[in-house]
Amino acid sequence: MKKKVLGVLLAATMAVGMLAGCGGGNATEAPADDAAPAEEAPADEAEAPADDAAGDVISIGFAQVGHESDWRTASTKSCQDVFSAENGYDLSFVDCDNDSAAQLEAVRNFIQQDVDYIIIDPIVSTGWDTVLTECEDAGIPVIVIDRTIDDSDKYAAWVGSNFKTEGLAAGEWLKAYAEKQGISEINALVISGTTGASAQIGRSEGFQEIADREGWNILDEQTGDFTEDGGQAVMESYCKSYAGKFNVVVCQNDNEAFGAMTAMDNAGVTYGLDGDVILISFDACTAGLEKVKARQFSADFECNPLAAPFVEEVIQTLQSGGTPDKEVYMEEHWFALPDAIVDFSIDGAAQTMTEVTDDVIAAQY
Repeated sequence: MKKKVLGVLLAATMAVGMLAGCGGGNATEAPADDAAPAEEAPADEAEAPADDAAGDVISIGFAQVGHESDWRTASTKSCQDVFSAENGYDLSFVDCDNDSAAQLEAVRNFIQQDVDYIIIDPIVSTGWDTVLTECEDAGIPVIVIDRTIDDSDKYAAWVGSNFKTEGLAAGEWLKAYAEKQGISEINALVISGTTGASAQIGRSEGFQEIADREGWNILDEQTGDFTEDGGQAVMESYCKSYAGKFNVVVCQNDNEAFGAMTAMDNAGVTYGLDGDVILISFDACTAGLEKVKARQFSADFECNPLAAPFVEEVIQTLQSGGTPDKEVYMEEHWFALPDAIVDFSIDGAAQTMTEVTDDVIAAQY
């Protein structure tokens, strides 16, 4: 990126001699009053450097986790829509299929391609310092989205969600809802996401914090890898091992919850607002909110996948020579039907729940 911008500025200086440059960004055309007289430099010739700068395509490499969920599909589509050729970008996309080694290789390939920016949604939160150092040495800014990187700060910005807050929200909601329903004892089963992913760590920590405070019994926690098949397999095992012993199931994304529903259906376990088991999910994708409206999910806690517009703002800041915020949090919502909407707070901050309606579903990703 830097050497491309420098090349544009040098070309502009040689061609016009009086053209001003923007720090870290594209050259801007000099005002008409400052331009050379028409007889000395034809208008199209004087404007050429600005046209070249405006037409310079920004290349981006995106190393995505995979395609394991509806959330992930929406995340990918968001980036592909924003960073399109029509918008002035050249996007190289790699689906890493939940393979950490493949993701590191993809990033190194982007370095070899000399892209302008690299976007990473890290499969796991550690093991990144070496490759991020390589990006830094190559002068390629990295933007991390969704999940976090815990063993390096060599990236320009992170854009995503506060996963622990999501876990805290689920726990505080459950406390308030159980009290409303007159439920005095919580025996919960957790189907967690991919072990070591920051989303799994944050949601597990947040929910566990409330469980410990309230004295709830967490019977078991096993990973479903954020997949429907994984959620079903874990729930099938739970239904056999803990038959009649649980009244809450927490799934760390909608796809896992879909699988858990199938397993409970097959085992004759009722769930949702009218069943014996409170079913909590995360992500709040369109299909997830449909399950809320059908009274099958008791509540769904949003994780916003549409990071790309926020990432573009980071890139525009870097293009103009500015310094973006290191952390950018996206707005998220907690969803339920009216009879499951309860008052609760997180660390003293009152939370607002969103009623699931057809219009809300239609507007969701």
